[in-house]
Amino acid sequence: MEPWMIVLVVIVLAVIGGLWFVVRGRGGSQAPPEVSAHKPTAADDILPAPPAEQEEAGTHDVASPTATLERPESIPGRMQRLRSRLAGSGGFGRAVLSVLSRGDLSEADWEEIEDTLLTSDLGIEVTTALMDELRTQARVLSTCDPQAIRDVLRAQLLTLVDPTMDRSLSLERPAPAEGWDETKGAPAAAVLMVGVNGTGKTTTCGKLARVLLAQDRTVVMGAADTFRAAAAEQLTTWGRRVGVEVVRGQKEGADPASVAYDAAGEAARTGVDVVLVDTAGRLQNKAGLMDELGKIKRVMDKIAPVGEVLLVLDATTGQNGMRQAQVFSEAVGITGIVLTKMDGTAKGGIVVTVQKELGVPVKLVGLGEGADDLAPFDPEGFVDALLS
Repeated sequence: MEPWMIVLVVIVLAVIGGLWFVVRGRGGSQAPPEVSAHKPTAADDILPAPPAEQEEAGTHDVASPTATLERPESIPGRMQRLRSRLAGSGGFGRAVLSVLSRGDLSEADWEEIEDTLLTSDLGIEVTTALMDELRTQARVLSTCDPQAIRDVLRAQLLTLVDPTMDRSLSLERPAPAEGWDETKGAPAAAVLMVGVNGTGKTTTCGKLARVLLAQDRTVVMGAADTFRAAAAEQLTTWGRRVGVEVVRGQKEGADPASVAYDAAGEAARTGVDVVLVDTAGRLQNKAGLMDELGKIKRVMDKIAPVGEVLLVLDATTGQNGMRQAQVFSEAVGITGIVLTKMDGTAKGGIVVTVQKELGVPVKLVGLGEGADDLAPFDPEGFVDALLS
């Protein structure tokens, strides 16, 4: 190799080596921190809320909502979706219509229809009256045509569900109670949620807040079920989820009536439209339950009369649910019923039974676990879904 070629190779290797050290030195410097692209989602909203700081001047904590909120589904959209789900899940309508489709009905067919009605929680008295009317109309019409009998059944079920009942919620702002200091604000419409634990009462309270928000109403919730720490946490989570303040006791076992009073007072102070108060649902001691619920209602009445006392019932509990309803009806005046867990319509007869026994309407119905699976009860849509 020529001498000049050797010199050229050495120069090239030196240049390459220098560049390598420069690149290595830059690569070894600390890289900038990675910026997370994560954005808040609905899943973030359902994480447990951090403990609220206690206010020195207050008796109870007020958990403020976070900035990331879910937008509630509109009432018409919710009704349409729930009606479709009800129609698609029912065993009641399918069982009855299956018998009617056979044409000329034998005595065995009539007995099968009667058994289906009984197992739907209509009760013996209502089922007997309904069967008598179906048989009578079949004779009067001189037909066993399935469609004609179905029309009669629809008319009778609609009568039993009673579309004339007032199912609206009393949400007008009430007049202040005598002695209420009006400088503390105008009282909000008050809704008291009652029912045994396990019926979905606390969840229903949160879902009802979403319904009210979809109607452009403002809400404060009170966690007066102070005997279950999980209940207060669950309600606080719902408050964060939908953007509603929650008033709760500073410690487990706080006086429920005091929490309810503070929630109503906070609602008046902040000028919101509605205060929803969740209560305990223990049935071990009937006298204790009556005393506790009575006290809660009395102290709230010192601010303004409670407009609604909604009993939350699990539709799948059947006659056991009816016994629960009667106990709560004796404990505190019930103005309306919320039926939860109506995912299947095999127990749809509970609507008729509970209204007949308590003399108050089913106002709301829940058909699932979703945040918007609660809607105003529509008698005609309910019956049509049963028989669709």
